[in-house]
Amino acid sequence: MSNPLRQVFNKDRTFRPKKKFEPGTQRFELHKMAQASLNAGLDLKVAVQLPPGEELNDWVAVHVVDFFNRINLIYGTIADSCTEQSCPVMSGGPKYEYRWQDEKSRKPTALSAPQYMDLLMDWIEVQINNEDLFPTNVGTPFQKNFLKSVKKILSRLFRVFVHVYIHHFDRIAQMGSEAHVNTCYKHFYYFVTEFGLIDTKELEPLKEMTSRICH
Repeated sequence: MSNPLRQVFNKDRTFRPKKKFEPGTQRFELHKMAQASLNAGLDLKVAVQLPPGEELNDWVAVHVVDFFNRINLIYGTIADSCTEQSCPVMSGGPKYEYRWQDEKSRKPTALSAPQYMDLLMDWIEVQINNEDLFPTNVGTPFQKNFLKSVKKILSRLFRVFVHVYIHHFDRIAQMGSEAHVNTCYKHFYYFVTEFGLIDTKELEPLKEMTSRICH
């Protein structure tokens, strides 16, 4: 994460503990490479591209964890204004309602935004800490369903951006952090579109804003 973001966001308010990469691992080296590109101010469209000679699954795994940490941080900054009273429905404006469904719930369930976020962050944390799905040892192969699982994770993380932008952007602006949130969003958007990791239909709620800030 860039230094301005560290200054704007209070690290104590991160919504969930950060998942970290073990120093000395291939994943850690890729993480450092990705961070160096961002900190050097490279064009985000270029920064997300797969480095020559690297494996796609490794590159994707590093970014999924990184986006999870960043989006946790963004939601953490507005979490106290996202309550059962202010956001009784997890939505992105009147046209989009997001219902929760996982292995335990057979049908999509309507929840308040904070309830949905709580379940979402727990669910993603379980996925990225699952060694079978996100192996940390060099040479351990990824499962065949890795990218399919990642697409579900990223689609759901996108919903956090939708809710924050549509329902809590005034709070982000109040803190003077809209430029930094926009940078996080652009990085996320360029990454998922570079590798086709989110269905175009899922991106619809922020289509107009995306066309303005992502050129």
